Amino acid sequence: MSEIYRGETITVRCEIHGGDTEWDYEWETNSIIKPPNQNEYRIRSASSSKSGNYRCKGRMKSSQHKTTEWSDSVTLTVSDNKPRPVLTVSPSWLSPGASVTLNCEVEHPSAGWSFYWYKAVPDLSEKSSSYELLPDGSGTAQDSYIIHGQTHTAGYVCRAGRGDPEYHTDHSQPKFVWSADVHSAASLTVSPDRVQHFTSDSVSLTCEGNFTEWRVRKSSEDGRLSVCRRMTGSTCNIDYILMSHTAVYWCESGSGEFSSAVNITVQNDGNGPILVSPVHPVTEGASVSLSCSLRTQKILSNVFFYHNDKLIQNDTRGELKISAVSKSDEGFYKCQYSGRESAQSWMSVKVTVSGADSSSSPVWLMVGLVCGVSLIIILLLLLYRCRQSKCKSLFFSCCIREFIYYIHFNYSHIYMYSDLMTLNISGTIYT
Repeated sequence: MSEIYRGETITVRCEIHGGDTEWDYEWETNSIIKPPNQNEYRIRSASSSKSGNYRCKGRMKSSQHKTTEWSDSVTLTVSDNKPRPVLTVSPSWLSPGASVTLNCEVEHPSAGWSFYWYKAVPDLSEKSSSYELLPDGSGTAQDSYIIHGQTHTAGYVCRAGRGDPEYHTDHSQPKFVWSADVHSAASLTVSPDRVQHFTSDSVSLTCEGNFTEWRVRKSSEDGRLSVCRRMTGSTCNIDYILMSHTAVYWCESGSGEFSSAVNITVQNDGNGPILVSPVHPVTEGASVSLSCSLRTQKILSNVFFYHNDKLIQNDTRGELKISAVSKSDEGFYKCQYSGRESAQSWMSVKVTVSGADSSSSPVWLMVGLVCGVSLIIILLLLLYRCRQSKCKSLFFSCCIREFIYYIHFNYSHIYMYSDLMTLNISGTIYT
């Protein structure tokens, strides 16, 4: 059975093996349209009227009463619905510089599809996105595509094609890979500045950056995409937050920029606690405090705190304080108060490389190499001058004087310089 889509070009061919005999061809089908008596039947624009079972046999031209057996039937089902592939991305949340794998799944993957890969570019005027073909993303045989060195939030789309002329599916729904890292071009801030919120809370999400047009977009837990309906300038206002507002949020600018993404979780239990934790990644070495809060009571004591489901604090304190955050502190956190648990939230830790350290390391390496080579040359020159010297006594001081004399008349100044240091050596003769 072959699944054919409306508009495709399909060829049904009758092949008879054995000898050079010339044949006439006979077709049998329950389709509305009957094929011609030729070995090939080409359907240029498939429609539901072409659906049916097809089989053929051959009749010898030289002896019309001699025929082959009927071939096996081939069932063609023409679907009026244009196919839409399903795109998946892995991982959904990335570490800066990580690789991202895209997979494009078509309903019938073994049917000779080739694949096309696009990035989604925000188009605020159309309230949607335009698509730009990715490098080497045209007509790949593989149903997967790897993006190396991904550093920021981005959206991707795929579609598939087959046949000659090529028939294309619809584009897939956009899928996003999210980065929590705040970068300079665009960022999203949340007020109140926490991941978890109570139902009926008011929450504001503000886009920041040097752009005049913004929209706030969200991806719900079921994967549905939507945009904020109440934008005031660059701020999305949610006056009465509901469970349906649990989602990933990010900003898109009119210039096609994406901001970092944030998670928003809405507490289902009206009497239960929420964990108060930072929305954005915490920089390694910084301090952070996590707390537990009720709708009716903001400051609690005797709170249990869990990290990746492991109890890490269960005393009278109401806060979990980490004075110097490290990468090992990254993970899921939740709190428990009076037997009720909050939802868990992910706390990300941003590892930074000091600009001074990272830039100075190669410089200091170069300085070390220059100094080492220069020292060897100086020692060799010193040894040579001493061997040529007529001074036979007080060998060390004599050699030093000869060497300084040589330096003065041959290299009045030696400069070794780098971005970080300058070494100036000059010689003076005393007689």
